[in-house]
Amino acid sequence: MGKYRVYETACPVWRLIVSLCVAVVVLSCSTGNKEYIRNTGRIFGTYYSVIYQQPEGVDLQEKMEERMREFDRSLSTFNRESVISRINRNDTTVRTDRYFESMYVVAERVSQCTDGAFDITVAPLVNAWGFGFGDGDRTKRPVTDTIMPYVGYRKIKLENHRLLKQDPRIMLDASAIAKGYSSDVMAALLEENGCRNYMVEIGGEVVCRGVNPKGEKWRIGINKPIDDETNLRNEIEKIVSITDAGMATSGNYRQFYYLNGKKYSHTIDPRTGTPVNHNLLSATVVAPTCMEADAFATAFMVLGKDKALELCEATPGMDCLLIYADDDGQSRVVYTDGFARYLLGEED
Repeated sequence: MGKYRVYETACPVWRLIVSLCVAVVVLSCSTGNKEYIRNTGRIFGTYYSVIYQQPEGVDLQEKMEERMREFDRSLSTFNRESVISRINRNDTTVRTDRYFESMYVVAERVSQCTDGAFDITVAPLVNAWGFGFGDGDRTKRPVTDTIMPYVGYRKIKLENHRLLKQDPRIMLDASAIAKGYSSDVMAALLEENGCRNYMVEIGGEVVCRGVNPKGEKWRIGINKPIDDETNLRNEIEKIVSITDAGMATSGNYRQFYYLNGKKYSHTIDPRTGTPVNHNLLSATVVAPTCMEADAFATAFMVLGKDKALELCEATPGMDCLLIYADDDGQSRVVYTDGFARYLLGEED
């Protein structure tokens, strides 16, 4: 295979949902070592888990939750008073904050690198297909030709703490980058409080530094994309040993529906206006920050296997593992050469 390694798994495609996201499960994170603190809870409509070694044994959960609420007031489209929500309804008094501006810079760069496969102006399309924060109608196929004129990352600009739009109907959706970014934000708070060994996981998006309570790199399990709408089956596809990096997984699991016998996934191609329809089941990306990993993982789901691998290999500091269905209906795993160093027992 040259640069890439491909493996067949034991699961035929009939056991898989093609639009299934890979969940991330944290392994080897026992809190038996009293020097480590574990905080868990709900935020942003999902769960978080943070394991960390604080030099003075200080529990940081209250500080973390306050920081997450602050983040929510910036980038949550489900918070009516957030910065992004006010921008979406064309509130002329809103000024962008540090979270929004950091997100915007990375989002614009990823959009440029992926030729628009990643695009935060996709919100009108996501809403129209019934997956967003709007009241999309899932009983009929939307007329995307009427929406595409106000979708496109080149139609917005950040200037003097204000988001300028070419068309007031343009709306933003940062959900494909914000969850990863929130893990980075939590990691930064831990750093501010003297933590050098920690793992932050918010809704499956992970940031690791240092070692776990066993003195080893953090071990993260990547789930098989198994057809299971209840999300009760968590079979592990690969185990990743990682530190000092961010990792995110994107796929089309949980969020899909059928219309006239056809499945529609929540991953929308901003360039065509339609849900993706190819053999890529999930994309796991390791990058210097979880925000970058999150955005690129989403873009890879839009690009498909071959283009995703090509782009990942060409991007310094980034590696990926993809799960896809081959022509015979078998689930296979392919990853960049650099990703091999994260896989237990497959470094060679």
